[in-house]
Amino acid sequence: MQQEVSQVKELIFDIKKAFDDKRIDRYLASRLPDFSRTFIQKLVKEGSVLVNGRTVKSSYDIQKGDVISVRVPVLAEYKIAPEDIPLNIVYEDDYLMLINKPYDMVVHPAGGHPSGTLVNALTFHCQNLSQVNGPLKAGIVHRLDRDTSGIMLTIKSDAVHSHIAMQFEKRYIKKEYIAVVEGEIMLDSDEINLPIGRHKTDHLKMTIRHDIGKEAVSIYEVIERFYGYTLVKIMPKTGRTHQIRVHMRAIGHPVVADFMYGNHESCYLSDLLKKEREPGEIPIIERQALHAHRIEFFHPIQSKKMEFQVDLPPDISSLVKALREIRPYSKN
Repeated sequence: MQQEVSQVKELIFDIKKAFDDKRIDRYLASRLPDFSRTFIQKLVKEGSVLVNGRTVKSSYDIQKGDVISVRVPVLAEYKIAPEDIPLNIVYEDDYLMLINKPYDMVVHPAGGHPSGTLVNALTFHCQNLSQVNGPLKAGIVHRLDRDTSGIMLTIKSDAVHSHIAMQFEKRYIKKEYIAVVEGEIMLDSDEINLPIGRHKTDHLKMTIRHDIGKEAVSIYEVIERFYGYTLVKIMPKTGRTHQIRVHMRAIGHPVVADFMYGNHESCYLSDLLKKEREPGEIPIIERQALHAHRIEFFHPIQSKKMEFQVDLPPDISSLVKALREIRPYSKN
């Protein structure tokens, strides 16, 4: 079965400020979180993205005063198209499966993004997936942001889905994330208890809202410090949208290369060396340095606790390696 696209809608973005080295594909990825950057590049190549009425390349640097129009498909029917997308399967049985999700992969179709998602891949790989959250979210019991990599639990039956969802609701499931954040965190560990709600003016963003925000609790532990950066383990106790990214921003230590909540959209070797950027220099990382490292839950059929973890992906590993070489930290 396939998702049928019967029409398109046009989105307009007026660029009212100057950006430092802001490629149009990166900008649109920041404004359209339900779309992968790969899909946005495809739209640009097809001529569905215009700047001041003209086609551009994905490498185009947006300028103050530009008017960007984007034509995106709208789904007419919600039928998932199975796609033979490779999956890094950490564990699988008849009831559930754990995936090591790469960054730049949207979890489920939404907002006119009909293909290339984790659900499309799961539908191809699995004969049965839970339908508790509907066909667009088949098998999905929790999610990771598009540019967050790491371990993700997916479910094959409705009964198991309900049991796992209950574990999430009662906070029995333990999750650990690894992140590289800006600045040197002073405390070795701490709890962040700040309510999170929708941003007042930017509906794509979340923020700390003491008026209408929902309870949000994260615990962090410092793994390693560098000059100007910290490698940290974060254990969210609640599951609010963008929780870790918002919380780390709130305490003054945004995740490195977080286009939405950080100070920079990418990190280059020249940044660490405090030098001028070389022409054509490739960034060490160009997505938030956040990785779902570990998950622990109770298997309702096998009646036992299970835990799984996955290693850091190459881009975050390269960033940590560069920081150890260039920005070693010493208290003396």
